[in-house]
Amino acid sequence: MFYQLREVSHTLFDPMIDLADAYSKFFTNPLCPVSHMSFARPAAAGYELMYRLGKTYEKPPFGIRSTVVNGRRVGLTEEILQERPFCKLLHFRKNVSSNERARLVQPAVLLVAPLSGHHATLLRDTVSELLKEHDVFLTDWTDARLVPLASGSFGLNDYIRYVQDFIRQLGPDLHVIAICQSTVPVLAAVALMASEDDAGLPKSMTMMGGPIDPRKSPTQVNRLAIENPLSWFKNTMIDTVPSGHPGAGRKVYPGFIQHASFVAMNAWRHLQSHVDFYGRRCRGESAEAYCEFYDEYNAVLDMPEEFYLDTIRTAFQDCSLALGRWQVEGKTVRPQDIKTVALFTIEGERDDICGPGQTEAAHTLCCAIPTWKKQHFSAPDCGHYGIFSGLRWRDMICPRIGQFIRANAGGPAASRLTSKEVEECVGHM
Repeated sequence: MFYQLREVSHTLFDPMIDLADAYSKFFTNPLCPVSHMSFARPAAAGYELMYRLGKTYEKPPFGIRSTVVNGRRVGLTEEILQERPFCKLLHFRKNVSSNERARLVQPAVLLVAPLSGHHATLLRDTVSELLKEHDVFLTDWTDARLVPLASGSFGLNDYIRYVQDFIRQLGPDLHVIAICQSTVPVLAAVALMASEDDAGLPKSMTMMGGPIDPRKSPTQVNRLAIENPLSWFKNTMIDTVPSGHPGAGRKVYPGFIQHASFVAMNAWRHLQSHVDFYGRRCRGESAEAYCEFYDEYNAVLDMPEEFYLDTIRTAFQDCSLALGRWQVEGKTVRPQDIKTVALFTIEGERDDICGPGQTEAAHTLCCAIPTWKKQHFSAPDCGHYGIFSGLRWRDMICPRIGQFIRANAGGPAASRLTSKEVEECVGHM
């Protein structure tokens, strides 16, 4: 029903939105006499705001064409290493000669993007900064409305398998960085590999702002997930992709519903942002930062029904990871089996999506990792998006990640805990 109403509304209002765009350009065209009148700028600003609030936002490109390595600007090529129905594994390859590449010793990093309503391009700033000192690979999750029904379903277990396959493909010298929602399946993927003594384990894993244990400092997002039964989410939040899309007939959690929920959480802040935009445009000033942010923030994707409901139940309602009760295809997820993978957890002091302590809980779960291979950082005065984007990310957080990765780029070290000590610390979880 939501999707049908959305399609109808676009059919009805898209001509008006296009007209608003035309009027905003008309009132700012210097060749038009009207543009020089006093009311022209306010009129143009109003029409431009109307256009930006009503337009459909498509997935933007990453647009990262170059980076700086050792003081020299180097071109980049975005290449697809592996393509699956629900995800592409991207590599941002530096365009250097084979001789230069041999001398360019940079740790390989797999950045696992969250599948939580926004495209992986939301991590553009994350990728851009990491590229200066790392060889960056990224999971680019596919909008479920673009995946034909013939490609099958996609649940949380499938996400874990994808991550494991990517880790194995990129080799044992890999460092994994997981952000927000992805921290839960990434920790599960590494734990399952550790339980099987998989030789492809990464050197380190960095967890950033994720709900490892959502019982700690619960936020509005956490409360919504636990206060309603799973049937409520299935009956209220799930819709069918309508005809006209490649994924027609697929059951999904529409991205526009997720987007509306996030906007409602900070309605006053978004309203003030729009008012500021109107004021700046009335004065003839640039609003590039506003446009860049909302071009990304308003571009959303649909999540497969199976994955969305699995995540709600497993991560939030049952707290299966935190309580040691998570079963993946008959195998228990045991973070306590991870011994050689270094762990770095990062939280934002003012995070209103994943409260303080939720990500740090990974240290308790991964009790067999030696203390000297663990690290935690709480970014002061930093919200959820600030830990992976913006000034604090670039100046405060990314340098710490780089130092942590370099410190743990050597050979694997055995755990200094005995099996008895491991069992004792598990008993305190």
